[in-house]
Amino acid sequence: MTTHIAPPPGTLMGHPRGLFLLFATEMWERFSYYGMRALLVLYMVAATQAVNPGLGWSSGDALRLYAWYTGLTYLTPLIGGWLADNYIGMRKAVVIGGALMALGQFALAAPPDLLGTTGRIEAAWLGISFPDSPTSFYLGLLLLIVGSGFFKANISTMVGELYPQGDARRDGAFTIFYMGINVGAFLAPLVCSTLGEDPAYGWRVGFFAAGLGMTLSVIIQLAFASRFLGEVGVAPSAARSLAMSGGRKEPLTAEERDRIKVLLVIFIFVVMFWAAFEQAGGLMNLFADRYTNRVVGGFTVPTGWFQSLNPLFIVVFAPIFSLLWSNLGRTGRNPSAVAKMYVGLFLAAIGFALLVIAVFEMQVTGDFRAGMGWLVGAYLFHTLGELCISPVGLSLVTKLAPLRLASLMMGTWFLINFFANLLAGYVGAFSEQMGEYAWMQSLAASVGVRVEDAGLLGIFGGITLVLIVFGLAMWALAGKIVSWMHGAESVRA
Repeated sequence: MTTHIAPPPGTLMGHPRGLFLLFATEMWERFSYYGMRALLVLYMVAATQAVNPGLGWSSGDALRLYAWYTGLTYLTPLIGGWLADNYIGMRKAVVIGGALMALGQFALAAPPDLLGTTGRIEAAWLGISFPDSPTSFYLGLLLLIVGSGFFKANISTMVGELYPQGDARRDGAFTIFYMGINVGAFLAPLVCSTLGEDPAYGWRVGFFAAGLGMTLSVIIQLAFASRFLGEVGVAPSAARSLAMSGGRKEPLTAEERDRIKVLLVIFIFVVMFWAAFEQAGGLMNLFADRYTNRVVGGFTVPTGWFQSLNPLFIVVFAPIFSLLWSNLGRTGRNPSAVAKMYVGLFLAAIGFALLVIAVFEMQVTGDFRAGMGWLVGAYLFHTLGELCISPVGLSLVTKLAPLRLASLMMGTWFLINFFANLLAGYVGAFSEQMGEYAWMQSLAASVGVRVEDAGLLGIFGGITLVLIVFGLAMWALAGKIVSWMHGAESVRA
């Protein structure tokens, strides 16, 4: 019996029309997420008495909270995926998650005294403590975290559900879907940062715009899912798997266990990529704000606009990568997913090497700021690395995961980002402490970098070296990892 539920008839650009519904749903969810992400750290560190007042947190506190927030948005999909697989189905999970995230954005946009209380977060056993802030601020983050758990893994898994196993269109479908993610991510800072960073509007208007994007995502899904997705994502995957096995719960086969092992091994390497990549919303955001010359003519480029570079590059280069993989595939030379991933690690290393050069340039400019070109170049190489890892990984999960664990395994893939975002935030926050070590100051001085910039040199240089080491290790293990896939990457026309 086939495991595939065919979507309604009709195609667009050779793909089921449901793909483009999921594209639009995810696009507006990403608009919401990235619009809020571009503002979050800047809002927290803005002084309470500033023209555009914020929460007045220190950079270290802000980056640590950023780490926990972004990390938890990638932990909860593990739970949301399990609930969808076993109880509510992917479609309901996506709508529930979207509604919760819209409420979360509107809570951030609410006046600080809406609930009339302030609160703080302390967890001594985790070594974390965050300052007193409006209760609505923490409530908004909580709703966003829980909503992401329902939404994130299930929307991606539904893309794979549109295609039968072995369908050669699946990798291309995830590239198209990934473009949807990044169209939303590109638009978000241009709208939300332009509004939020402008004192005439303020941070809350930026968050409100992000909430409107999330609301539109939910409306699109509710209005068109039945027409374009049919029964895809309605029944829980575990129930479908149990029905196919005649009501018997079968243990995982040796082949299925090997394929799950692949995901767990890749997990280790991809964590390092995302830990580096996620400096974009934290340390690289502050680097753009404080250490980059953003003046062009008489215009100062808003800090948040740099957050649009990555999605812009995705939209430009994703079709090129898709054509590249397709052309290589036709001649039997398409690299394995593992090979693409270690290339992605090396490309990200180049991006951070450019930021090391930027730190050196800062030493010879009158205002100790680097040119924008280095930051633009870093985002470019990070994006090229992302295209070798993220859409490839999403597609690979749908090829390797057993049906009854489909959304759970996608949640496990996103769990990578939980660890990566936590690591990213703490690494970014450590840049302040690293510059205080005598050995780091001595090393910086020996290469002509002032003490004040020693932490940046150490963090950017250290990330570069770590990415290279992990890329080499993944290259060395590639053959073994591919053998555990048992031909899962084989396709048919």
